[in-house]
Amino acid sequence: MLRFDPFGDLDLLTRGLLNGQSGSNRSPRFMPMDLCKVDDHYLLTADLPGVDPGSVDIDVDAGTLTISAHRTARSEDSVQWLTNERFFGTYRRQLSLGEGVDASAISATYENGVLNVTIPIAERAKPRKVQIAHGGKQTSIEANTVDAG
Repeated sequence: MLRFDPFGDLDLLTRGLLNGQSGSNRSPRFMPMDLCKVDDHYLLTADLPGVDPGSVDIDVDAGTLTISAHRTARSEDSVQWLTNERFFGTYRRQLSLGEGVDASAISATYENGVLNVTIPIAERAKPRKVQIAHGGKQTSIEANTVDAG
């Protein structure tokens, strides 16, 4: 389950126009991302152009993955802005993790403005073979588990 307000961007735009704030908003900005399943893990990819890697923070608490990052504005006294459209401030995204992931083994890399978060599938959630004994013979069948993530 993703926590996403479909009207959040519209609210940010309206507040920015009313407050005269170009490129900045006080509330955290929505972070676009892709999420896919690759073999034995999920891969979350988020674009964070111009963000210092030291400002990126990833937390897992009570089954919720939270990614936050901060981009600072260029602040030079000699600069006279003609257009200031690029967002600066805080980006934030939250995702509810299912019980089928190994939250203790989540890892992340940040390169060229792209954050990649690897979320491993828990061993207990992976499909496995179950041995069945009947009539003196042992056979195996495929046991499918429900994917909770």
